[in-house]
Amino acid sequence: MGQVKAAFDRAVAAHREAVANARKADDELQRLASEQTDRAGSGHSAGEQAAIAAELRAAAAALTPGWLGIPLDGTAELPPLGTDAAQAGPPVPTVLRLGEAAPLDNAAFPALVPLLGSGHLAIDADARDPHVSGLLRAALLRLLAACPAGSLRVLTVDGGTVGATFAPYQPLIEAGVMPPPATDAEGLRAVLAAAEKHVQDARAGSGDCHLLVLVASLPAQASNSDVARLAALTHAGPQARTHLVFCGYPPPRSYPAPPALEQTALLTVADGVGTLGNPAGEPYGEAGLNAPIRLDPAPAPAVLDHVCRGLAETQRAANVLRFADLVPVTPWQESSATGLRTAIGRADRTTVELAFDDATPHWLVGGRTGSGKTVFLLDVLYGLAARYSPDELSLYLLDFKEGVSFTEFTPTELDPSWIPHAKAVGIESDREYGVAVLRELVTEMSRRAVALKRAGVSKLADLRARKSDVAMPRILAVIDEFHVLFAGNDTLAREAASLLEDLARKGRSYGVHLILASQTAAGVETLYAKGESIFGQFPLRVALAGGGTVLDTLNHAADGLPIGAAVINNAGGISGHNTIVRFPNAHAEEAVLEQARQWMWHTRSPGSGPPAVFQGFAEQAVDDDPLYGSLEPGLRHRSLLVGRQIDVVSSTARFGLDATPGRHLGVLGPSALGADILHAAAAGLARQHAPGTARFVVASLVASASVVADEAASLVRDAGHAVEEVDAAGLRVELAKLAGNGADGPPHTYLIVFGMDAAAGVLAQPLPDKPRQTGRLNLQALMANGPARGEHLLAWWRSMQRFTEDIGGSRMRESLACIVALNVPTTALGSHIGKVTLQWEPRPNRALMIDLHDDRITPIVPF
Repeated sequence: MGQVKAAFDRAVAAHREAVANARKADDELQRLASEQTDRAGSGHSAGEQAAIAAELRAAAAALTPGWLGIPLDGTAELPPLGTDAAQAGPPVPTVLRLGEAAPLDNAAFPALVPLLGSGHLAIDADARDPHVSGLLRAALLRLLAACPAGSLRVLTVDGGTVGATFAPYQPLIEAGVMPPPATDAEGLRAVLAAAEKHVQDARAGSGDCHLLVLVASLPAQASNSDVARLAALTHAGPQARTHLVFCGYPPPRSYPAPPALEQTALLTVADGVGTLGNPAGEPYGEAGLNAPIRLDPAPAPAVLDHVCRGLAETQRAANVLRFADLVPVTPWQESSATGLRTAIGRADRTTVELAFDDATPHWLVGGRTGSGKTVFLLDVLYGLAARYSPDELSLYLLDFKEGVSFTEFTPTELDPSWIPHAKAVGIESDREYGVAVLRELVTEMSRRAVALKRAGVSKLADLRARKSDVAMPRILAVIDEFHVLFAGNDTLAREAASLLEDLARKGRSYGVHLILASQTAAGVETLYAKGESIFGQFPLRVALAGGGTVLDTLNHAADGLPIGAAVINNAGGISGHNTIVRFPNAHAEEAVLEQARQWMWHTRSPGSGPPAVFQGFAEQAVDDDPLYGSLEPGLRHRSLLVGRQIDVVSSTARFGLDATPGRHLGVLGPSALGADILHAAAAGLARQHAPGTARFVVASLVASASVVADEAASLVRDAGHAVEEVDAAGLRVELAKLAGNGADGPPHTYLIVFGMDAAAGVLAQPLPDKPRQTGRLNLQALMANGPARGEHLLAWWRSMQRFTEDIGGSRMRESLACIVALNVPTTALGSHIGKVTLQWEPRPNRALMIDLHDDRITPIVPF
């Protein structure tokens, strides 16, 4: 502390000495000027005058180290970049050299004006005067070269020369050190808006860099109100690290009664010679600096090139934004009691953090294909997972596009690790799965509401404050391409909209947060009535390239965004609340992600399992089903395993078997999956019976199912059960046995028919010894009476019409109550089951599971 105080005292003393010397010089210069015509008078000698000028040069040298004071003509050795303003920094303001003040030929000294940390500069001529243009180029070079990287932000305006004043600085514009100059009224107003926001942010305590607004010349279309806004900046600027160099003030007569500029030194220029008025703070004298100033010319091209190249290289190095820079060094140290926060990128050199809390509970993200939307989401998710442990954060991830956005959060064949925060991950999700996840979240929200009510609080943050040991992590659900949920304007879409509205409106209180990401939400018919009630709960908008639809229609900030950049808006997309950020590509740092994933996986709580994973494109095999693996003989009620339900945990889709008439399975549709479903059902039944306690009759009637039928018979036989294989004629005989008093042998009989419709001709014929009976009538008798005797039919019909005929028409629909519908006409299916408004679209690897006894209709992924 002693060393810091000493340095502080030395800086203050240097400043005071410089001001005193400047006053002394001004007094002396005024006296010298009044006596200049009387050389014989009793004034100071030439030597004394030179001594005073030497004192002033020494004081100026102390205030303008390095780039702030060296000649820019290429004759001086060039110092390092970015150190001189720091040496002359607070409490001493950074001064700007204007040129050489020369009251007498042998008494010249640097003319300085305090700027950064002090006030502003106005010049009565604009940059169309080559002397002013040269001075501006020299001033900008000095400040950029002297200030540490990132400590000075520059915005320029040049309407009079259409940006030519700052043309030599094009390398810095290309590198992102400074934006292109504004050359029209719209650009000027954008600069003013940015400067005003800088003032607001500084007042709020955010950011620590200075902003320099250089107005080389006003655009022709600039208005009185634009000039008034510039004047307002001179009032508010210095205390908010905002400074103005305004050339062409006062403006021409077309701007009547221009407002006064506060805390501003006025430089009057004529034929390359300037006269400087008093700056802000300490005045030079009553009329300013009483000495003509030879303005500094433009920097030598070699010097300018040296500075531009150096600053551009520094900026490019700083622009290399790494994902590793955004995650905490020590993971899992944060509490989510009051919300979630994560760094998502940088605005200029400032790291930008976004939150899920009461103010911004949900985010809406938009971006066209290839905009980096998936990369942005991964940045957010990995950033949150690194900050918060699984006890503080749970993730539900849904991806409705054809991609693998969230695969790395799940275990795979090549990598058994997973992100332990993930509870459910949908990859190429179905709408049905998305709705199932929303139902799960609403159920959890209701459970939390009860817990909060019992504790006498209304928000999760209050509960966590009272009960620090409560196990209630915040939940983040991310839905990529969420508009797919609402496609079709059907019952499912309306349910999705209702669930989403419930979560959006109530989620913040119970720690349930949403990210909805899409290319566009426009044109989703289901959301027309609920758009505001849903999206009005999403104050934070993130617009990537092509994603401007998440912003207000008058907000065009996302137009022309490059890949890797986003507009962050925390006011529902309204203009004036935009921040442009750059975000890293996490995929470019695969080693960092791998290390983070492995650390989290190995550090997870013992016994914590992997997330439930739904892969919409993946086929399901009965051998992989957890329930199938746990089956054993002795169960009171047996089940037919036919697939996996489309719910959060992908539970087994099954029909219960009991003595109720009609407890049989009919698989409908020409898809070859029909044979696979029968195979899976037979395999499950074989495991549920002790060896020798069940009889299986297998009829393989279509060539396409012969291999699967043989495998099913072999599997059942290997389980220790009797298996009889029959053809169509044998099927008719077996039906006659079962329609009577049942078959002799074990107490349970399962008739499994691969291609029942192929036997239609045989079953329609009368029996030789009983002309009034047919195989079809015996089939119907089995369906009615068989379950009570432990006899069940498992059959696949390729034709819906043949199925209806075989069971006796739609009036007998409940005589076969368990249906798995594949690719059959929806109208015919709905008519048969009595649901004329049935909404079902047959598609690959999907089936509709129907239990007429339980009035249950649900889509499944069949085995």
